[in-house]
Formats: sequence, structure tokens, C-alpha cells
Amino acid sequence: MLQGEHITVRYGSLMAVDDLSFHLHEGEWLMLAGPNGAGKSTLIETIAQGVPYTGLIRWQGEDIRTLKSTVLAQRIGVLSQKNHVGYAYTVEEVVSLGRYAHRRGLFSGRDGQEKAAVVKALEITGLTGLRHASMLTLSGGELQRVFLAQVFAQNPQVLILDEPANHLDLKYQQNIFALIQEWVKEPGRAVLSVVHDLSLARRYGSSVILMNHGRSISQGPVGDVMTPENLQQVYGMDVYAWMREMLSQWE
Repeated sequence: MLQGEHITVRYGSLMAVDDLSFHLHEGEWLMLAGPNGAGKSTLIETIAQGVPYTGLIRWQGEDIRTLKSTVLAQRIGVLSQKNHVGYAYTVEEVVSLGRYAHRRGLFSGRDGQEKAAVVKALEITGLTGLRHASMLTLSGGELQRVFLAQVFAQNPQVLILDEPANHLDLKYQQNIFALIQEWVKEPGRAVLSVVHDLSLARRYGSSVILMNHGRSISQGPVGDVMTPENLQQVYGMDVYAWMREMLSQWE
């Protein structure tokens, strides 16, 4: 569905993404894992066409730089960490913005399909009770759920998520990841997401790209990539021993 070929992003002398290639297949949940500064979020911004890059990103074989913005928005939905609201829009108004790519014209009104998509997105993210609340009154976790609901309302074929559990309470973290897991089971869908929590990557990912210093250290099925040796190389510590020590606190 989505393919990256030799993607490179430079900021002056800094190589943020270094000759990275990937292939996202239908039904796949591809996790981007690695330490801070590995280039994970930059890769997300690159796919969203938010930063200049060399290389190619293809949607079903076609360079996405040639696609109209409305067409691209119908194919790919992006949740970044850099969401900001400076006006007192309501939660429902912000979620409705996800439907713009599906409208017939700039000034066309909301039809029944759009209203149903917005209502469903509010329900599954637990925001129905806040639909009329001002965005300026929400907590960080609530804001994160609003923008996730906006992406769900957009109803793309591919979800690109940068730390979808960021700021979320454990309850909503579990709910959102379970929801995405069900979402990707529908035909013609796939997910690519950045995660810092390696337990979430192992629990929900079908494959992973382990990144460090902008490069892909290893990629493939989760069990093949997240080995003690690979994690030691990337994180500079015995990750398996640390995870077992943390688990022992609950036993």
C-alpha cells in the first residue's frame, strides 16, 4: 500500500533520516521503535509531506507528491504530536474537520454520512460527553483523543500515528490500541505508528522498524527484530532484563 524508497532528510549537517526504505502492506501494523532522536517522528512528518526529503514515497506505486491533497487525505490519515488549537472551537467542530476531504465542494454542508462518521468517532474515543466543550478547556489527554477522533472520522485507508498513547490514561491507552487493532482488520487498511513503549510494540505490532540515528537497524516481524541483541545495540542496555525487573514488581 505505502512504500518508502531511500528516504533521506537533512537539517543542515544533521542527518535526521538516513537512506531508509520500508513497505507497509495491507493488514499490517508497522511500529517505528527506537530511542529519542532516532528519526521516528521525522519519518512520520516526511510521509505527511511536512518536511523536504529526497527519495520516494509511493501510494500503491504512485509518487504521493503527485497526488492532490484531498485525494491523499482520503488515503492517509496522520496524527502528529504537534497539534495546536488557538481558538475556542468545540470538540465536535474539530472532529468534523476530518471530513473535509470527503465533501463535494468547499462550501458544501454536512450530509448524513458525515454526521454518522463524526458521531461514531466521538463514541469510540469516549468524547460524546465533551462534544460541545471548548478545545481551550481540555487536558492534554483529552486533546489527544480529539485529534485521534478527527483521524478516525477522516476514514482513511492508512493511519499514520505519532505516539497515539501520548498523554493518555491507562484506560484510554488500552481502549485506543484495542480499537486500532480492530480497525486494521478491515480490508484495505494498514497502520504505521511511532511507539516508545516497547511492550506496546510487542503486544500490538505485526512488524517493526527498529531505528537509531536516522537509520533502520533492523526491520521485519516483531519477534525477529526485537531480539536482545538488536535492542542492546540500539538502547545500550539489557532491555529484556529491565523489562523482567519491572514486571517482577507486580508479582
